[in-house]
Amino acid sequence: MMPIKDPSVVKSRDKSSVFRKVNNWLHLWLGLISGIIVFIVCITGCIWVFNEEITALLEPEANIKYQNKPVLSPAQLSSIGTRLFPGQVASYAYYRQDRAIELTLQNPAERGRRAGGTLLKINPYTGEVISTTVRKKGDVDFFRFIINGHRFLWLPYEAGRLIVNYGTLVFVVILITGLIWWYPQKWTKSTREKSFKIKWGASFKRLNLDLHNVLGFYSLLFLLAIALTGVVWGIEWFSKGLYWATSGGDKLAEFERFESDSLQANRHYTPTQAMDIAWKKVMTRHPGSTGFFYSFPDSSRKKASIDITVYPDKTQLYSRQGYSFDQHTLKEFNRKDVYSISYENASFGGKLRKMNYDIHVGSILGFPGKVLAFLASLIGASLPVTGFLVWYGRKFKKKAKRGEHKKGTSVQKAEQGLAMNPS
Repeated sequence: MMPIKDPSVVKSRDKSSVFRKVNNWLHLWLGLISGIIVFIVCITGCIWVFNEEITALLEPEANIKYQNKPVLSPAQLSSIGTRLFPGQVASYAYYRQDRAIELTLQNPAERGRRAGGTLLKINPYTGEVISTTVRKKGDVDFFRFIINGHRFLWLPYEAGRLIVNYGTLVFVVILITGLIWWYPQKWTKSTREKSFKIKWGASFKRLNLDLHNVLGFYSLLFLLAIALTGVVWGIEWFSKGLYWATSGGDKLAEFERFESDSLQANRHYTPTQAMDIAWKKVMTRHPGSTGFFYSFPDSSRKKASIDITVYPDKTQLYSRQGYSFDQHTLKEFNRKDVYSISYENASFGGKLRKMNYDIHVGSILGFPGKVLAFLASLIGASLPVTGFLVWYGRKFKKKAKRGEHKKGTSVQKAEQGLAMNPS
């Protein structure tokens, strides 16, 4: 007598089966569609993680040991730059402990981060120019090339950013659906071994599957952290929504471009005086800081402000804080963005936002964290490759075997027919 099945149990199993089928279908096709994007973003990300360490090794002449004495002021840097390149003006200066100051000079009519110009590396204590690099508009060095690929796939900026941002969001969905697919319906000794161990001596097909499943599982949390922090920069609604959720319903303050009072031009300070006074104000508040990013006021724009970012920590950026001043009166503007508040005084949501870059590159855990981010990104780049090979092997090799089987059956039938009818 056949056992009577409980309809509710059958229905529950059917629902579970449908859920898994939809989940697996999403994982497969989203992975195939976004694979090349994920590969490029992950491989460039894993190279970028150690850009500072690699640059320090390749440019030993720019490694300047810390000395307990004053460094060059912005006005002194500007004077060095204009003396060597009279047609250009100082735009940015980047101070880092144990490294030469990086001073960017540009044509006054072509200022901006993406414009060309001259990069001087200067000894912060003696003013000696260690190296000079002249770049035309559009020229990039190796790591700028890498970060451009990471951010917008070397495509036109707006289109590339859109593809990378939503491709990264799709990658988050792929990771979650991959975890569901990976999770066995029953835990046995066999499923545990397949889920947590790589069988190195197995066939290529089995080894490739293990590399996809097992490495994907072990890197999952790291890849989710890296991907989600990347989406924070790229997708506005996600960025604002995450800040709202982590700050108890607060609205994320936008970064505001302040304008100097142009009516006060040349009435209080010369540009050189204003540079150094603003600098000293910030230095006084952060005497032990290990780095500064100084944005020189654009003298051709009377409304341009002086912007200074201070980096109290040498290896991590979450403690950075920004200041803006009127270039004519040196009035400090009341900034309200998360980077204008010290890390200690920020809310939980503000602290999390300030830590976004450090989480993204792993430096939140120091050098070991960067190693983990490197390995996770490398695994992330391998997942589209191993996943494609799994799909290709299952899809096309089975078809080939079926074709060979049918062909063999047809040949056998033909031979049988000939044997029965030799004429």
